[in-house]
Amino acid sequence: MEPQWIEWAKALQAIAQTGLHFVQSEYDAERYRQIQEIAADIFAHHTNTKKEVIEDLFSQEYGYATPKVDVRGVVFQDSKILLVREVLDNHRWTLPGGWADVNETPTEAITREIFEESGFETKVVKLLAVYDRTKQGHQPTMPYHVYKMFFLCEIIGGEATSSHETSEVGFFAEDCIPELSISRVLPHQIQHFFEQYRNPNSLTDLD
Repeated sequence: MEPQWIEWAKALQAIAQTGLHFVQSEYDAERYRQIQEIAADIFAHHTNTKKEVIEDLFSQEYGYATPKVDVRGVVFQDSKILLVREVLDNHRWTLPGGWADVNETPTEAITREIFEESGFETKVVKLLAVYDRTKQGHQPTMPYHVYKMFFLCEIIGGEATSSHETSEVGFFAEDCIPELSISRVLPHQIQHFFEQYRNPNSLTDLD
């Protein structure tokens, strides 16, 4: 579980962002901006991130505050799982995926991400898991509340191809998983997906 201060800071940011969306009084708007600044102060105080960077992140968020959605593709071939090597995380490995974009369905988002990061064309088979990033224990912490959606997908075309985001593409056996980008995927999640692969009738895993 994340420290209590993170939950408080996220809650303050969400209150401020939602308040600024609905506010009609400039006096109230100034109060919400002050709350947002307090949230930025908390994050900056407890991390190595400059307050200006946090404030810039917050300024890009508007409207009613809701969790962000991260989509990840779970692809098997010959009982091995597809992983890509992330350029931006010291070349650690992860399931292909990323943020869902506006105007995309979840299946459009994940098939796009898999193709962009691995070169494989895929189709979605089923939703394997929906996780709360905080409850799962991903690191480092983020100033946003994030839901992670993992989709089982089948390869229908393409070939292994790296990209500007990924330096390598490969398939790995369950007992040969390389060092993972734990911001994106955790070892116990990979293990669970192998179990779901062996048991096709397993239910979607939640939380």
